[in-house]
Amino acid sequence: MRILVTGGAGFIGSHLCDRLIADGHEVTAVDNLITGHLANIEHLMGRNGFRWYQMDIVESLPEGQWEAVFHLASPASPVGYGEHPIETMLVNAVGTHHALEAARAGGARFLLASTSEVYGDPLEHPQPETYWGNVNPVGPRACYDEGKRFAEALTVAYVRRYQLDARIVRIFNTYGPRNHPEDGRIVPTFIRQALQSAPITVYGDGQQTRSLCYVADLIEGLMRAQFTVGTTGEVFNLGRPDEHSVLEYARLVQRLAGSESAILHVPAREEEIARRRPDITKARRVLGWEPSTPLEQGLGQTIAWFRQVLPSGTRDPATPRVTGEARPRV
Repeated sequence: MRILVTGGAGFIGSHLCDRLIADGHEVTAVDNLITGHLANIEHLMGRNGFRWYQMDIVESLPEGQWEAVFHLASPASPVGYGEHPIETMLVNAVGTHHALEAARAGGARFLLASTSEVYGDPLEHPQPETYWGNVNPVGPRACYDEGKRFAEALTVAYVRRYQLDARIVRIFNTYGPRNHPEDGRIVPTFIRQALQSAPITVYGDGQQTRSLCYVADLIEGLMRAQFTVGTTGEVFNLGRPDEHSVLEYARLVQRLAGSESAILHVPAREEEIARRRPDITKARRVLGWEPSTPLEQGLGQTIAWFRQVLPSGTRDPATPRVTGEARPRV
């Protein structure tokens, strides 16, 4: 199939491009690189079936027709959307509109990568797809939370008005190789600190919970959501329903990394999410999907990757070794 991936140089987007190319598809990847990195996809440059554009989908998309569109373009980490709040809102509004129009023009299947952040600080636990959320529209996360909520509403409007073959996935905390060390998520932060013998910083008392899914499992979920028959208009939670406290994760990374870093408690962040765990009953039933990578195995693989790419290793993943171009590379 001819497939468009927006946000193709991002953490999840680059892994998705890998999977699609491995499965024999023709992939057009688009990214403006405000939070993505060419280092994530440089190994695909020159591969048959892979085409790359550095461009902002708020402005335009490449010319072409696709049979499937995966819309992943958006800053997605606290550092990313914290530094780029307006860009985050616009890519989830105007950029989503452009991606939906591209899918409609070609009669393509469409998948919106949304987020568990649409649930806000949840009053229902675990969170099923039917929960409407508890979101502060003017809070510190609003650019991301409300940007994704708007993107979801726009997507279902296209399903209802144009019968677009579209579905929505709400991605819970995901980790793995290519997580940027400075993106503010707990796994890359803890691993970077542990490997560099810096204090492992935990906000507040560390009793807030998260559920972590390994990136390869998430990619399988995205593929099943996009290509399973009968998923038009559906919403799926994708995540690993294995809940632990942030302090537990810090201690686990400390042990797996063989680190002597101390755990340092720092003041809690504004509007810290207290609990997060997906209800994946629907994904199990409709997609036949659930994560299979054990937590310690996934963290071990991620730590091994960080050992290779941190400055003390071969190179910093934030420093791409090729330059993006506005024209395609085939």
